[in-house]
Amino acid sequence: MNKTYAYNHQPIPFDFAQTVERFFVEEIPLFAFSNKGSYLILKIKKSNMSTFKLITVLAKATDLQQRDIGYAGLKDKNATTVQYISIPKQAEKEVIKNLTTEKIEILEKQYSKFPIKVGQLKGNNFSIILKNVSPIQKEQIEKVAKKMSQEGIPNYYGYQRFGEDNKSYLQGKEIAHSGKKLKGAKEKLLVSAYQSYLFNQWLSHRVSISKTIMKHDISEAAKILEYPIELVKALKQQTQFFKLFIGDAMQSYPYGKSFYLKEFESSVKAFITQNSSPTGLLVGMKAKKAMADARYLEEKFDDDELYSLNGDRRYAWIFPKDLSLHYHTEKEELRINFYLPKGAYATTFLEEIGKSSLKPKKLER
Repeated sequence: MNKTYAYNHQPIPFDFAQTVERFFVEEIPLFAFSNKGSYLILKIKKSNMSTFKLITVLAKATDLQQRDIGYAGLKDKNATTVQYISIPKQAEKEVIKNLTTEKIEILEKQYSKFPIKVGQLKGNNFSIILKNVSPIQKEQIEKVAKKMSQEGIPNYYGYQRFGEDNKSYLQGKEIAHSGKKLKGAKEKLLVSAYQSYLFNQWLSHRVSISKTIMKHDISEAAKILEYPIELVKALKQQTQFFKLFIGDAMQSYPYGKSFYLKEFESSVKAFITQNSSPTGLLVGMKAKKAMADARYLEEKFDDDELYSLNGDRRYAWIFPKDLSLHYHTEKEELRINFYLPKGAYATTFLEEIGKSSLKPKKLER
């Protein structure tokens, strides 16, 4: 599954592995908890354990149903992660007494009037150790990462979304086109992989258009893209990399109201100042569609037969924050810290730096 990288630097090699020793994630809540109410909020540190497994362990420790345990987002197994979990307050004694595994540590406890629901997070702080990074490569990575933090990156779904063979979306497409009601979490996951695939393909196309506009003069770009000269002139006047089109479904950033782009000047200014960002279609029922020129570009990545899931929109372009790098000269290790909004993938950020997929290669049998 190919994607178009936004930045023009040469590929920078480094060794990446998603392990509990080298990949750290901390969830940032959407709002502060009131510290009073009928729900216990646990700030939990876990390693080598998925969020689903964590919920299973908590349910067993408290005799609660899994549906009574709230979480904001899913965290990978192969990492050290910190996230917030809610359980009914009456289960506090049981969870403290029976939670004995070394893979789970309760860092803090608070209270809330409401349980945590999926999606109730601002984003995540990441801390990742890259190995085999020479001093020259460290300087290259730092330069590119700073530029990406200032100017943003395409918000591709990561390889984790598409299964071991990168083809789970094909099964999802087949299920979606069958017209049958989805059966269980697995089928829902496969269809959502197809949604994500269509989004990535659309985003790659938009990035490719933007690169063509940036690289060529007006007449050459118009010829390559088969666009009217006047349109290319208007796109060329935009100083930012990711070009906006009339009818783009914009949204205040990092969250807020959505609106359609009707004229360039104010919309481009808001985008450059990180106050708004364009969104891409997540195909499905009730999804808001782009309009005008932007809809023309989006339409070929739509699918009217996918109505088994609700649709949505997703930021196409995001802005990493809180970037810092720490280099160990003797070990040639680079620790890179950064923040991404919810739903964004750290591996997408790193792949834009390295210009290659970080998906682990299958072991030879």
